[in-house]
Amino acid sequence: MKTSDFDYFLPEELIAQRPLERRDSSRLAVFHRDTGEIEHRHFYDITEYLQAGDVLVINDTRVIPARLMGVRITSSVPLEKAKEHEKNCEVLLLKRLSLTRWECIVRPGKKLRPGAEIYFSPKLSATVIAVKDEGVRVLEFHCVGVFEQVLDEVGNMPLPPYIKEKLQDRSRYNTVYAHIDGSAAAPTAGLHFTPELLQKVKDMGVKVAPVLLHVGLGTFRPVKEEDALAHKMHSEYYEISAQSAEMINNARKSGGRVVCVGTTSVRTLESAAAPDGTLSACSGNTEIFIYPGYTFKCVDALITNFHLPKSTLIMLVSAFIGRENTLRLYNEAVSLRYRFFSFGDACLLVK
Repeated sequence: MKTSDFDYFLPEELIAQRPLERRDSSRLAVFHRDTGEIEHRHFYDITEYLQAGDVLVINDTRVIPARLMGVRITSSVPLEKAKEHEKNCEVLLLKRLSLTRWECIVRPGKKLRPGAEIYFSPKLSATVIAVKDEGVRVLEFHCVGVFEQVLDEVGNMPLPPYIKEKLQDRSRYNTVYAHIDGSAAAPTAGLHFTPELLQKVKDMGVKVAPVLLHVGLGTFRPVKEEDALAHKMHSEYYEISAQSAEMINNARKSGGRVVCVGTTSVRTLESAAAPDGTLSACSGNTEIFIYPGYTFKCVDALITNFHLPKSTLIMLVSAFIGRENTLRLYNEAVSLRYRFFSFGDACLLVK
């Protein structure tokens, strides 16, 4: 499977730089899996494609201000001078290992080897203690006060590199149902929901089942190998509660559809489902890589954004509706000037 098979042309001006004022006013491309028909609607029309007995699966992870700018402590820049020194290194928190340790991406990697010390603020510093695969570092943080509160003061939201504009409102890079801290990137399909739209969905008789997957390094790593199967996914933590498992199992038993909001919800369910598609309460780490040829166990429909060319996410979409259909959908969205990526428009893949 060639990575280049999942490429498409995207004009740079179609990459959304800011969220729309109203979350649910984004455009919605509806792809009908049984006929191949494509409709063009708005996200607030999503209720027209849901029905009583369905279950909407959402990822309630919350993006933390995981991007930290700091000063590397050296003989020429000792700790007492760090406060006045220009920031010269960047740390992106990926995965919490303990109360004080995190897996991180760091820049510049060559200068942040084990033993290196980084100053962020009078309340926060860190020491590099290990280097793992793919250049990931393990950092030990030294904090004065409650770490989460200090991080909220010092950190920035970790926007993807294709977003050049500064985010004015941090809450717009989290879903309205974000609940559990831990992600380095948003499950962006969920950004389109408002509390009112979610309530409307529930009032229709659609169950809403939260699951958890903390979005980590995989979101930031492009597929560099020409043979896509040589790509290694980074491990991400997930949880499914007994209540959510029961809601999903009951919907399937009664003929309802499992509608996943975002690829992270898909990856969570497909990581945990038994061969017959049933779920039980569980937690763990997943490295699941879904690409064409994969047989889905319990997902019937998918709400998702438009993804980067040659990414694992467009490969997942291609596994769900076929590569040719995916490229046709994406090329039509380009021709109609849809907005792409994290703050962009959405698509619904449904029967």
